[in-house]
Amino acid sequence: MKKTLLALVIASVLPAAAFADVIVYGKANVSVQSTDEVALSSANGNQADGSKVELVSNASRIGVKGGEEVNSKLKVIYQFEYQTEVDDGTNGSQTFGQRNIYLGLQGSAGTIMGGHFDTPTKVAQEKIDLFNDLEGDITHIFKGEIRASNIVQYVTPTFGGGFSGSVAYVTEENDGVTKKTGETGNGISASFGYNSPTFYVGVAMDQDVEAEGVDLIRVVGRLTLGAFQFGVLGENYDNGVADEEDGALVSALWNVTDKWAVKAQHGSSEVRWIDGESSSIGVDYKMTKSATLYGYYTVVENGQPDLVAVDSYRDDNYAGVGLDYKF
Repeated sequence: MKKTLLALVIASVLPAAAFADVIVYGKANVSVQSTDEVALSSANGNQADGSKVELVSNASRIGVKGGEEVNSKLKVIYQFEYQTEVDDGTNGSQTFGQRNIYLGLQGSAGTIMGGHFDTPTKVAQEKIDLFNDLEGDITHIFKGEIRASNIVQYVTPTFGGGFSGSVAYVTEENDGVTKKTGETGNGISASFGYNSPTFYVGVAMDQDVEAEGVDLIRVVGRLTLGAFQFGVLGENYDNGVADEEDGALVSALWNVTDKWAVKAQHGSSEVRWIDGESSSIGVDYKMTKSATLYGYYTVVENGQPDLVAVDSYRDDNYAGVGLDYKF
């Protein structure tokens, strides 16, 4: 009822044709977190210690998505998703920040869409990252977690009982301008995998997506056996300058009851930092179908950052409790 009312409110101020089939969705994820951060630079001997208690908005968002049938075999689809900060109400200098936004066509031959959204490599992580959007998120020690602009993607229909693939072209839109590290430029991201409730395996690659000359390969697997879920992720990163770097992550989830779950995750990677490690443990309590109360403890330890000559070190500890509500 609430979703229907919100959709009607939105539709009342926008063209009705754009909302022939609209779904309003989102989530508010907020935690109270004790943070203890240590950063040391051996270049000048300086050490910075920071201990604080903070309220954190963990990628809270709101979006609308839907489509309209052109005929029995073709449908126009769209999504507009924005991130907002529940704790202070701003995202940088704005109330909302763009997340996954696209317009496309979906039919029996697959889906093609263009916009600003997660690359196939990022999506390929599936449910392996059990601490996604928290301090234990794999983005702290891995690369390849890119939400690209100016991206055009084709997604195959599911075939063979669970196989599917995606290929995306990321346009630079700056002819003649040299790409710099961190800029998204003419590149290809692709993935292929098999997915079922019990088993998932996927392989993905990025070529020149993060920057020109940067290649990445990711392999992911998940096994679900009754109340247990086990996940693995491996990554190889080649920036075309230094030696190739590797990383691996394992995760485990135990649904103790239909309400309680405990989980753990450990990753070790040279991809983003030298001697980068992230370890997390947590517990979830499912209050309702939409609301989950959770607690977590995470340690992130990093050595020298990639491509930076100054030797640095961090040893950060995070402990928190939070509430995740999806609608």
